[in-house]
Amino acid sequence: MRYPLLRGNELADLSAGSGQAGEEFQRLVDVIDRLRGPDGCPWDREQTHRSVRDSLLEECYEVLEAIDAGDGGELQTELGDLLMQVVFHARIASEAGGFNIGDVIGGITAKLIRRHPHIFGQAKAADSGEVLRRWEDIKAAERPEKTSMLDGVPRAMPALAYSQEVQGRAARVGFDWRDDQGVVDKLAEEVSELKESASAAEKEAEFGDILFTLVNWARRQGIDAESALRGAGRKFAGRFKAMEACCAEGGISFKELTFDQQNELWERVKDGGGDSGG
Repeated sequence: MRYPLLRGNELADLSAGSGQAGEEFQRLVDVIDRLRGPDGCPWDREQTHRSVRDSLLEECYEVLEAIDAGDGGELQTELGDLLMQVVFHARIASEAGGFNIGDVIGGITAKLIRRHPHIFGQAKAADSGEVLRRWEDIKAAERPEKTSMLDGVPRAMPALAYSQEVQGRAARVGFDWRDDQGVVDKLAEEVSELKESASAAEKEAEFGDILFTLVNWARRQGIDAESALRGAGRKFAGRFKAMEACCAEGGISFKELTFDQQNELWERVKDGGGDSGG
């Protein structure tokens, strides 16, 4: 089955004019159709949007891991796995009488054209900041039922990424700190409040405020908070694994080391650059 990319006067066949990429995409669609068909794979036929939800999330994380590793070959593979998830979900929806993959592609293509009037229309954009502001204006006009510019931010996003996104949206309309020192002062205030908190609920709330303030500072520096923390976690994991390897080479059990010995080994590994984070 050939899926239309666009509707009306813009109707175009998925494979027309797109060469090998279009042919390979159609082949993927055909494979998914076969797997979900009457004589298809029993496992694939049983799946629902919800049953493969975690698989979709896992594939997203694997794409990010390939990007962070700078591994082009792995990135190609993981993007393929992610694309398969998109086609698979579209197939499930089409079976239920909903949208199909053509609707998905047509929708995002039309959206990109609408939101880039400086490319596909007569509008002008002096810089990327103006592009982003116009994007938000067009987006708001498309969704008049959404009364807040924070509507639509996925609440299922990782906490740091969610915080950075809502802060960024607010900042785009001027709701932001005047300078970085204001954020630093706020951080000191939040740390003081954490020290004074008594109950577990208060400590959790104040700790959340500290993290939120740190994300604010990161955003203003152009730092992606999620990536920064992920990098720190991987650095720790790499050094810890190097410590374990040192113990194994010496025939020593890591857990039998004293606290001082563990810290000494940590510093030795740190100085030796043992933080690949593998």
